[in-house]
Amino acid sequence: MKRSSMAALIVGTLMLIFGTVFALQGQGTIGGSAMSNNSFWIYAGSVIAFVGVLIAVVGGWTDRLRTPKTNPA
Repeated sequence: MKRSSMAALIVGTLMLIFGTVFALQGQGTIGGSAMSNNSFWIYAGSVIAFVGVLIAVVGGWTDRLRTPKTNPA
């Protein structure tokens, strides 16, 4: 795995985690924050998590496109 695809995987995973936490805080499942029970954070967290998944998937996908295929003989 190349550095660029590894970086995309790490960034995408972190965005997925943070987006999920933001959405759960906005929903009120995770309390103790100013973000608790605020519908803005439900939507913002969902978008952040979705973009994180896209970054991770596209980063891995482009790495496969750039890797030359070898023909085992």
